[in-house]
Amino acid sequence: MNIFRNRSNWQIFLFFFAILIGVGSLIYTQFLVRSLKAEERKKVEMWAEATRLINSADSTQNLDFLASIIENNNTVPVILTDGHDNIIGTRNLGQDSSGDPGRISIRLDKIKGANEPIIIELENGTTNRIYYKDSIILSQLIYYPYIQLGFIILFILASYLALSSSRKAEQNRVWVGMSKETAHQLGTPTTSMTGWIELLQNSYPDIPVLKELALDVKRLEKVTERFSGIGSKPSLTQENIISLIQNSVNYLKTRSSSKVLFVLPFSPDDVINIPVNPALFEWVIENVCKNAIDAMEGDGSLTIRVENDGKHAIIDVYDTGKGLPKSAWKKIFNPGYTTKKRGWGLGLSLAKRIIEEYHHGRIFVKSSEIGKGTCIRIIMKNSID
Repeated sequence: MNIFRNRSNWQIFLFFFAILIGVGSLIYTQFLVRSLKAEERKKVEMWAEATRLINSADSTQNLDFLASIIENNNTVPVILTDGHDNIIGTRNLGQDSSGDPGRISIRLDKIKGANEPIIIELENGTTNRIYYKDSIILSQLIYYPYIQLGFIILFILASYLALSSSRKAEQNRVWVGMSKETAHQLGTPTTSMTGWIELLQNSYPDIPVLKELALDVKRLEKVTERFSGIGSKPSLTQENIISLIQNSVNYLKTRSSSKVLFVLPFSPDDVINIPVNPALFEWVIENVCKNAIDAMEGDGSLTIRVENDGKHAIIDVYDTGKGLPKSAWKKIFNPGYTTKKRGWGLGLSLAKRIIEEYHHGRIFVKSSEIGKGTCIRIIMKNSID
């Protein structure tokens, strides 16, 4: 359990560390974006001032320096207009808009909303305007942290899935080891009990209880077989599930409260053959039925309905127990979840694994109402794919 707890702590640490990196990167990038925006506006303002000085200079002045200021703007897209937004000149708009008045007008409409225009006051009382948008580098930098954050989220998800898979594999190894050890420990006393019962039956054949004891020992042998097979892929054969369900119910009847009414609305002679592992399937039916009997606290009605829609066998187990809140419909299949004072909460978890992983079927809560009961549905395929 310490291993699982440590891994859970690592998951939390990696999650917060990745979030910290993402948020820090976003904050720093936004700071850079604001700084570059300010620098680009200063550059455009210098460009505007150089344009104003050139327009107001006489022909005797050396304008090389001012011209170089204009020429050195190779990154920021700008459009120079007069006071009525008639286009006078452009720079850095790219080849797609170069020399095409229609496209330049469209670009002007788009650029107008990008930044506040810079006004150039000319000596003759008129004004020019410079419209500009962020450079390609600045535009890319604006979106960069969001792209980076996306990759960080993907990293978090990949890390979480990897750690979850590792944790699940570790849990599986623990359960498999426990199961095989349980089977090993049960094997020796079960064999001894079989021998003792045979001896008693030969010596006292008229004692009725010996028959039930023999059935219990056979059940122990079956349980041992089940536990020893956990972790190995079970073999599936075509079996009549009506007969298997009937066997499980007959065994439970004599070991349950007399106040529990078992209702099987089908004939024992009915046949629904599907691919199952008999020992594991009976285990599922027993676990689901025992859970239902516990929910009814040994007093109520347990009904098992079976039907075949041509592609699937559908088994519904109804009880008249205390019911489940909607929030617990999935939790009851989690390992360790139980509402009983005693118990490990493994019965329905094992049932889910047997049905879904070994038989490629489904098991879930079909319906449940507090104070009225619950229906567990099992869906299994009619044929092996």
